[in-house]
Amino acid sequence: MTKNIELPRPDVFATTVKIAPSDIARRRLAAWNGIRAESYEITRLQRFECGVTSPFHVLIVTERAERDEGETVVDGARKSTLRELSHKLTFVPAGRSFRGWQDPRILARGTYLYIDPNGPLLDPELRFSEIEFEPRLYFFDRDIWETAFKLRMQVENPGASNYAESLGLVLAHELVRLQHGTSAAPVLRGGLAGWQKRKVADYIEDHLNEDISLRDIAAVAQLSPFHFARAFKQTFGEPPHRYHMSRRMERAKTLLEIPDWSVTKVGMTLGFGETSSFTTAFRRTVGTTPSDYRRSIM
Repeated sequence: MTKNIELPRPDVFATTVKIAPSDIARRRLAAWNGIRAESYEITRLQRFECGVTSPFHVLIVTERAERDEGETVVDGARKSTLRELSHKLTFVPAGRSFRGWQDPRILARGTYLYIDPNGPLLDPELRFSEIEFEPRLYFFDRDIWETAFKLRMQVENPGASNYAESLGLVLAHELVRLQHGTSAAPVLRGGLAGWQKRKVADYIEDHLNEDISLRDIAAVAQLSPFHFARAFKQTFGEPPHRYHMSRRMERAKTLLEIPDWSVTKVGMTLGFGETSSFTTAFRRTVGTTPSDYRRSIM
């Protein structure tokens, strides 16, 4: 095989996938507690190479890719020369190397997810850091795909950070389930206890003007973040981040009824640094802009 491009050796790789030449890809990165997500899009039809050796687990989500020629190698898995790569997943356990090259037939697009084996939000009962994960090259799992795609959307259209953290927890459990061939999540017998529900609801009402992490709100209920997220949804009918944003926008509606308050002032009062981010959140939750809502009630 003749290679036109030289990549650094794996032992000098950083913790993100290297693509060479570097200007062939458009990339966006977002980071939360225990997980990072990076979307990428190849911008021209030219041979490129990619590779990484990371202390994190790396899940590669290939949304769209076809190659005329190429090969991909993950330590511990068989080399692949597969040409149709769209809707495929590749899992590279922490410490393993991933390398590949291709002559693209179409402009590839996908997401790299970097998962900390010792993530601070992971349920200790999962023992995630102790699992010897198997490398997997070009496979498909619907549950993992759907969770990973939601994380990609958080890169492209950032929302509340605790939503992305919740998705990271779900993804960790799905990877354990895939490794063991069974469901990794413990059976939940009920939702929050009465005292937990009251304390959590009060805590959220007292923090409507700021982003709150899943870990902080779970601590109020004295539960691990993963168990709390499941119990919260069973009790309130929606995930914590969505409930918090819904309550936040209900407060916004009340403030918008004050004639002397501008949309900017309402947004700043609720912790939004920019009017545009407040408008986006309001439209996403309520279905209309703050200005249009105000006109409808005046």
